[in-house]
Amino acid sequence: MSHASYFEAIDVRQLRQEFPVGEAFLEKFCAMSVDALRHHQQTLFNRVMLRAWQIPFYQRLWGQAGIAPGDIRRIEDIANLPSFGKHEIMASIERQPPLGDHHGRDIPVNGRILPMIVHATSGTTGRPQPLLFSPRTREVHKLMLARAYLMQGLRPSDVVHSVYGHGPVNGGHYVRESVVHHTGALFFSAGTGVETPSLKQVEYMREFRASVIVGFADYIQRLAEVAREHGMEPGLDIPIRMISGHLSKDARAGLAKAWGGPELFDWYGVGDTGLIAAEGPDHEGMHVMEDAHWAEVCDIDTGRPVAQGEPGDLVVTCLFSEDIFPIIRFNTHDVTRMLPGSSALGLPFARMEGFLGRSDNMVKLRGINVFPQSLSNILANLPGFHGEYLCVLAQVSGREEMTVRIECHAPRDDELLQRYHAHLRQQLGVEVQVVLEAPRALAELTGVEARQKPLRLIKT
Repeated sequence: MSHASYFEAIDVRQLRQEFPVGEAFLEKFCAMSVDALRHHQQTLFNRVMLRAWQIPFYQRLWGQAGIAPGDIRRIEDIANLPSFGKHEIMASIERQPPLGDHHGRDIPVNGRILPMIVHATSGTTGRPQPLLFSPRTREVHKLMLARAYLMQGLRPSDVVHSVYGHGPVNGGHYVRESVVHHTGALFFSAGTGVETPSLKQVEYMREFRASVIVGFADYIQRLAEVAREHGMEPGLDIPIRMISGHLSKDARAGLAKAWGGPELFDWYGVGDTGLIAAEGPDHEGMHVMEDAHWAEVCDIDTGRPVAQGEPGDLVVTCLFSEDIFPIIRFNTHDVTRMLPGSSALGLPFARMEGFLGRSDNMVKLRGINVFPQSLSNILANLPGFHGEYLCVLAQVSGREEMTVRIECHAPRDDELLQRYHAHLRQQLGVEVQVVLEAPRALAELTGVEARQKPLRLIKT
């Protein structure tokens, strides 16, 4: 049995034809009908399913649900398959450590054993999960992201400052590879505030004339504050024209103002799947890259698909993952909703609103679902909100109560406290306690300068 090297296992030129970027992307898909797109998706789905039936994980998962090979033939029937998530993957790893039985690393593809790339999740919601990729999967992830950046207007003349981390999490690594390999832009991998201190970051941005920032909005906002604290004016001394990352819907205006008015773009993906959807120049939701993904929105409790426009868990099938780790109905536990109507860009793809919270980090208070990671949208326009907050969940007299600690740079008097309290009660539909904190008082707890995704919930 032969073992292929990374570049023996892929043909990048062929992949760029299959998953085009830039003008080639728009030329191919703006002219494509929905029926033609479905035919293309079905072809890819058949290949992924054929491989998945060779993997012990899927044999067990589907067999326990009474599914046999050949039962699911049409991609439209995919909801009849059980979904899975991190819990099932971690059970697979417990069954067969250290990497589980949900991959086909030792199962030949066309007579060859393929190399496997290993990263890990950040462990935001528990024990870190290994992330497993083949060369094909890795390269498609890079193409999807390059497609998004180019659609959003990234230019070869841009200097891209990245605040994605470069530890075990795959994000910073494939973001760098995507920009360097497929866009022509100059890329500077600064990383998190732990990798490169915040003051040094803004100094690099000023010296290298950064024009684009990519990363998580919380830390990008913090960097604007650091720049001003040290006599630099974002937008002038640091001429940012574009920010592409992971944005809170109602906090966008504040982020744009902090950086002198650049154009902002959102995109969504998870470690397992890579980029799934991205905002385009139309700014009308995020376009699901349906030539690479089949996306469903499912009820948080039942797991069944919801009506269009209703919120639920995003469940994703990667139509390109046909070798090492087929991903079929992966429940991200990120809450979103699909948007009605057609794309202003002329793409035949569905559009989704974006990240609305995590169902596995959801707090149920007196029957009301509260998503701690979505509170920035609720708090964004309140006077003095500094951008940072932390939800603290505790047992009080036999029931769960939540206190929201909020950084505020306005005078923290009783009148302002009551305004925050009333606003949260109205928006959440349930009573929570509110504590106003001084700016940066929560930084050590949230890890805003140390983590890619700051903590928004702790339980005491």
